[in-house]
Amino acid sequence: MAKAKFERNKPHVNVGTIGHVDHGKTTLTAAIATICAKTYGGEAKDYSQIDSAPEEKARGITINTSHVEYDSPIRHYAHVDCPGHADYVKNMITGAAQMDGAILVCAATDGPMPQTRAHILLSRQVGVPYIVVFLNKCDLVDDEELLELVEMEVRELLSTYDFPVMNSSYPWFSA
Repeated sequence: MAKAKFERNKPHVNVGTIGHVDHGKTTLTAAIATICAKTYGGEAKDYSQIDSAPEEKARGITINTSHVEYDSPIRHYAHVDCPGHADYVKNMITGAAQMDGAILVCAATDGPMPQTRAHILLSRQVGVPYIVVFLNKCDLVDDEELLELVEMEVRELLSTYDFPVMNSSYPWFSA
């Protein structure tokens, strides 16, 4: 059976999740897709539908870029969930090269890690114009000063690679 013809009635934005392995990129992608589907219509995607390849399920990591789509009241989003593991950096580059903006997921429990830095650098190199930060797993950190330190480190990294840094405080989340 043929798929219904796609009608573009909203501006289209390509976004994606980037960051270190196990910091919560796929979990956040699933949460965004599910909330948008429930709120604005569309298809909800859970974690197992995004990381669906047998090797991904067996190893518990994203290997291939995964694509989900969702809507807001004013935009249609194509979202690429990029792998965080260093062995799959080529897959991350392929996904990032198409992005209008990225969501950097950084676990507050670890702070910026090697792939956090690498993904910011690669995003700059392939021309991603904007990065927003999702500081994840904040509920697992009891020390407010540690959260502030992680935030400061992320801001410094973004600044190092000439990404705009807003001076407002980030909201803290846990996907």
